[in-house]
Amino acid sequence: MLEIKALTRLHIGPVSLSLGNGEVIAITGPSGSGKSVLLRAIADLDPNAGDLRTQSGARSDMLAPAWRRKVAYLPAESGWWADFVSEHFETPQKADLASLGLSPEAMGWEVARLSSGERQRLAFLRLLEHAPDVLLLDEPTAPLDAENTALFEARLKRCIASGVSVLLVTHDPAQAARIADRHYVLADGQLLEAAHG
Repeated sequence: MLEIKALTRLHIGPVSLSLGNGEVIAITGPSGSGKSVLLRAIADLDPNAGDLRTQSGARSDMLAPAWRRKVAYLPAESGWWADFVSEHFETPQKADLASLGLSPEAMGWEVARLSSGERQRLAFLRLLEHAPDVLLLDEPTAPLDAENTALFEARLKRCIASGVSVLLVTHDPAQAARIADRHYVLADGQLLEAAHG
């Protein structure tokens, strides 16, 4: 569950939105319309105004790192700060590598040798470690081929079935149709519901 009331950031907003447990909203819009800016604001990565809460509590009552564990953001290009994959996981032995078509040896790989698709899939598993209430996904399958996109979507659907809510930014209308319950368009700073389909 995610409740957003009067969120504003730069030229975006105010945005108010209610997302139920296990619900998926796809967000599309022209390049440069602010879709990534909106997700970063919801994750509290950039200064913004508004009242936000999940079932774990209100953003205003949490320290930023605690909020970001519950409202987890996967950018189009994930960040890596140590040399080896395992150093980015609290419990690397529990990561569900096989579900995303990754080798059991992936935890021992150097980050520098990862392809963009491997980085994206591993970054997604890294988010799931903290049992988030909400996933904010920014073009999550852009670097993936069709086979790995299918694996990613299947793993995401398991999260959704467990009650995780998802905001999905995508340029792929077919993906939005496969996954999303509702579809919104961000244009001119406003988030407007579109006909689903």
